[in-house]
Amino acid sequence: MSIKVGDTLPDATLISITPTGPAPLATHDLFRGKKVVLFGVPGAYTGVCTKQHMPGFVQDADAIKAKGVDTIACIAVNDPAVLTAWSKDTGADGKILMLSDWNADYIKQLGLDFDGSKFGLGTRSKRFSAVVDNGVVKELNVEDSPGQVTTSSAANALCQL
Repeated sequence: MSIKVGDTLPDATLISITPTGPAPLATHDLFRGKKVVLFGVPGAYTGVCTKQHMPGFVQDADAIKAKGVDTIACIAVNDPAVLTAWSKDTGADGKILMLSDWNADYIKQLGLDFDGSKFGLGTRSKRFSAVVDNGVVKELNVEDSPGQVTTSSAANALCQL
């Protein structure tokens, strides 16, 4: 069962990509008392994620933050080294907090996982975006297909703030 609007996000520890390297980050520290735009991607360096999804959040980061958002965070089922490189290569470094959910444990807790085996990916995150205020989901946009970037786009998140 997937999370829904009105739900409080569960507690977990992810690996965040920081200027000094990967570091554990408790989700309650990420969300408590803050407004966060969280978006999930099926995989770093995959075509749609790299060419369509991430660029919108990089481009609109200042406008999103101007609407009172404390953090824009991207979660992916990739290891920290891959997310570190992808952040730099996409221009997200310093704009988007990258979160590694390397085993898909948190994505499974959220009910936002899918089996990407037919694409050679294994368990991955559905493509989504969410507006989270003090740990509570205020808006949730889950794509019907991992190849779509419509409701989960930065432009849509910006309209929902």
